[in-house]
Amino acid sequence: MEIAEHVNALRREGEWLADAAERAGLAATVPPCAPWQVKDLLRHTGYVHRWAARHITECPDQIIDGPSEEEILRGGADDAGLLAWFRDGHAALAQTLATADPAVACATFMPAPSPLAFWARRQAHETAIHRADADSAVGTMPEYEADFAADGIDELIMGFGRRRKYQPGSNADDVRLRVLVTDTGDAWLVEAHEGRLQPRRDAGGQEEAGCTVSGPASGLYLYLWNRADAARAGVTVAGDPGLLSAWQSSVRVRWG
Repeated sequence: MEIAEHVNALRREGEWLADAAERAGLAATVPPCAPWQVKDLLRHTGYVHRWAARHITECPDQIIDGPSEEEILRGGADDAGLLAWFRDGHAALAQTLATADPAVACATFMPAPSPLAFWARRQAHETAIHRADADSAVGTMPEYEADFAADGIDELIMGFGRRRKYQPGSNADDVRLRVLVTDTGDAWLVEAHEGRLQPRRDAGGQEEAGCTVSGPASGLYLYLWNRADAARAGVTVAGDPGLLSAWQSSVRVRWG
């Protein structure tokens, strides 16, 4: 996806997140992020939006250190002004990304064609997954555009899946996991060697795997981000789920 597509996705997902949060109410629980309430979700995501924008406007050469999650959840606006505060930060981030110099130089934490491409993609998917959290507070599950969801699966597998902080240990060695998106045809292979994940894109989708996880892009996106179980997401798991279990327990992206 292009930068402008990610910025557009960020805009719509943030607007839908805020709308769902308003429908649910600030005190509603957020099941995938227990014990969060909606107000915690808004403070977390609103902080992340402002933190991300600072990388584009301040151009640091190191990722900006942030407070602990506990401090973030005590910050932001008071309850009465929280939705407006969230919307303001979200709109400011989208505008910052949309008007930034394409050659802006700043720190990132995963490979990307450019820093601007990294931050636009990362914040589009950060916001989209937290939109699912807001929807969960009103008892619904979002449906994402297939190409956008497949892009988010790729970021999760090829980006977060390679980071040293998310590794399953040697108990997952010598197991190969295939992830297959049935409506776009995208596929990835994930192997573990000496306790480290080694993912790659699998254009042909023909190599053997001990476990295959397949389903439509939208459902698979939510499933791999631990936002929906297989049945609800329309996902099928075939074969030995050993590496899949290791993935789900280790690649759990959190602040800090």
